[in-house]
Amino acid sequence: MRPGQDKIKTIIVDDEPLARDRLRSLLAGHRDVDVVAECASGRDAVGAITTEKPDLVFLDIQMPEMDGFEVLESIGNQDLPVIVFVTAYDAYAIKAFEVHAMDYLLKPFDRERFEVSLDRARAMIRQGRFGDINRKLMSLLEAAKPAPQQSSVERLVLKSGGRVFFLRVEEIDWIEAAGNYVRLHAGKETHVMRESMNSLEQRLDPTRFIRIHRSTMINIERVKELRPLFHGDYEVTLQDGARVTLSRSYRDRLSDHLKSEL
Repeated sequence: MRPGQDKIKTIIVDDEPLARDRLRSLLAGHRDVDVVAECASGRDAVGAITTEKPDLVFLDIQMPEMDGFEVLESIGNQDLPVIVFVTAYDAYAIKAFEVHAMDYLLKPFDRERFEVSLDRARAMIRQGRFGDINRKLMSLLEAAKPAPQQSSVERLVLKSGGRVFFLRVEEIDWIEAAGNYVRLHAGKETHVMRESMNSLEQRLDPTRFIRIHRSTMINIERVKELRPLFHGDYEVTLQDGARVTLSRSYRDRLSDHLKSEL
């Protein structure tokens, strides 16, 4: 809490209206919290944080156009508030938050978990640990930057039943996450590989393989049809007949590669 303030100035940032409503409802019962702004986009968040200079921000990570990390990079390390990340990221990203001692709410979260995060944030604000917060945030942002692009792999090594065989990546139609594994759909065959989606995405050619959902990646050359659904999502039909969902959070990525606005 800044000197001379009675309440914790708080901003909610999430592109989903229901998510903002939930956070606002959970905060409503706390008299020492004053929600001074709600933002539906990263760009709005940058403006609100710069203008309002809040003590606390509940920040969604996955947003179209500008994600949560880009919001923080735009603000810089001067007078950064306490950040509680609100995320649907996988275990890999969650581990990064934990390593840098940053708090997070993993969607979907319950009231009990929310109260724990708010208590932690309240304690940090009252202790005036903003310098420590800034250092941790900058360290997290540095770690979150993508590694230098390496040469893309042309084939993947697969193991099954004691056998080792190879799959050319050009044969893959689409990929789906399955916990610590991925399923590679290639024609009528499906192969299971022990690797995270994030890790595999880094190894594949980004001009060919596009992430269209947190748990789905497609071979752009296999796209046959796009059909709008609800709330900005699309149904993507591939040449093999498979139908997968393009989340609106990833819509701009596909638009860029198709050279057409969705």
